[in-house]
Amino acid sequence: MEVIIFSGADQVAEYAADIVGQMLAHKPDCVLGLATGSTPVAMYRCLAQRYRDGALSFARATTFNLDEYLGLDSDNSHSYRSYMRRELFDHVDLESERTHLPECAPGEDPRAVGPAYESLINKCGGIDLQILGIGRNGHIGFNEPSSSLASRTRVKTLARRTVSDNHRLFDSPAEQPGMAITMGVATIMDAHRVLLLATGEHKAEAVRAAVEGSISAMHPASVLQAHRRVRVLVDEAAASRLTLVEYYRRVHTQAEWIAGEFSVSGVCDPWFQDGDG
Repeated sequence: MEVIIFSGADQVAEYAADIVGQMLAHKPDCVLGLATGSTPVAMYRCLAQRYRDGALSFARATTFNLDEYLGLDSDNSHSYRSYMRRELFDHVDLESERTHLPECAPGEDPRAVGPAYESLINKCGGIDLQILGIGRNGHIGFNEPSSSLASRTRVKTLARRTVSDNHRLFDSPAEQPGMAITMGVATIMDAHRVLLLATGEHKAEAVRAAVEGSISAMHPASVLQAHRRVRVLVDEAAASRLTLVEYYRRVHTQAEWIAGEFSVSGVCDPWFQDGDG
C-alpha cells in the first residue's frame, strides 16, 4: 500500500482527480470502477471542472459502479444511478451506454444480476482503476464485515451500522433499502489499480484497521493489503490513528524523487508504467 497523507479533504480530491486524469490520458478507453457516498463527491466535481476546462475527456471510457440499492428504481433520487448522474455523468462526455451499475430491473431475479455484471466486466477487459471509499465498519462497496474475501458481485444485506450511517440521506425509514447488489471483495481485488479515499476523523479507525490491522473478513478493506497496486489517500484527520505516519510521509517523498529522477518519457506516473491495462 502507498499511503499518502494530505492536509485536508480538498487536497485528497484534487490528487484523486489527477490520478483519474492520468488514467484517461494513459489509456483513453480505460475501464473505471466508481464509488458513491460523500467522500468521492469533491473528486467528481474536480473532474467535471477539468472536463469543462478541456483538460480531459471520458468519451472512450467505460465505467462500472461498485453497487446499487436493491428495490429502488433507477430514476429514484436515492438510487446510485441518480447520484452518478448528479455528481458526474451529466457533467462530462461519458456515453450513457458505457456507464454500468449492478441494477435489478422490476421483475428481474436479483440473483442473476451478479453473474451478468461479472461477465460484462470481464468482457470489457477488467477494471483499470477502481475508486473506493471506506465505511466506518470497514466495508468496501457494500461488502459488510464477515463478507467472504473470495466474494463476487451479489445481493448483500446491509449492516445496521451502514443503514444508520446512511439514514440521513432518506426522508423516512420506510424508504431506505436494507439490501443492495455489490461487487464482491474478489471483484475489487481483480482491478489493476485501486485508489481508496478517506477523509475526516470519523474514518480514522477504519483507515487504521485497513492499513495497519490484520487481514480479516471482519474488516473487508484490510484485504487491500494483499493488492499489488493500491494508493490510500487520506487527510490528516483520517490518518490520525495511524502508527507509521512519519514513515508513510518519507516513502511518498522518496517515491516522488525517484519518479522525477528516473521518469519515462511520455509517462506521467510510475503507477502507469508497467500497467496491465
